[in-house]
Amino acid sequence: MILSIDSSAVTASAALTDGGSIIKNEFMNTGLTHSETLLPMIKRVMSGYDYKDLEAIAITAGPGSFTGVRIGVATAKGLAFRYNTPCVSISTLEAIAYNFSGENCIVCAVMDARRMQFYNALFEVNESGVTRLTPDRAISLDDLREELKAFENVVIAGDGAKLCFDNISLENCRLAEEDKRYQNAVSVSEAAENKKRIPAKELMPVYLRPSQAERELKLKLKEK
Repeated sequence: MILSIDSSAVTASAALTDGGSIIKNEFMNTGLTHSETLLPMIKRVMSGYDYKDLEAIAITAGPGSFTGVRIGVATAKGLAFRYNTPCVSISTLEAIAYNFSGENCIVCAVMDARRMQFYNALFEVNESGVTRLTPDRAISLDDLREELKAFENVVIAGDGAKLCFDNISLENCRLAEEDKRYQNAVSVSEAAENKKRIPAKELMPVYLRPSQAERELKLKLKEK
């Protein structure tokens, strides 16, 4: 069994899976209140099951909200330490791509990084599975637009999808349906199936750029 968790953006979710079977899962789209909602959600998903029986704990380690990512990673580490449960670090953007398993499309996973920049990665999805085409990166809308011109049947998904789609103006792109737009713990569990398992102490948040506070501090130091 694998416990999968996501709290990397405005949504939060938890799922208990066994191979390809979903035992229990919960999903919330209530804004960034993960410090209050995540642990109760996990407890409900694990109700009737023992943490010591888990084969792994999978978590979206970033990119995403700095606070949300930290909460998720800290929660996963805390749960894993008790029984030395292995952890699996999953890219939030890759988890989004797994929402489209079995379709034939290019998934443009985007999370709003502000100022018309996006955390982004591209994935090819078909009957063979999900293939990563780019690394996770922070990219401007203009640069992403130029890159997407080379593809057909592009699905834009993620919490930055509507903002991106409304401004990218490409006929080969469509906005993902609401029920597939956001990362969720079930897709995290799918992405974790063939990923390396690591000790909890090695699990770390993944940030693609410094936080706003760090950027502002760096700017102030330069001005002195």
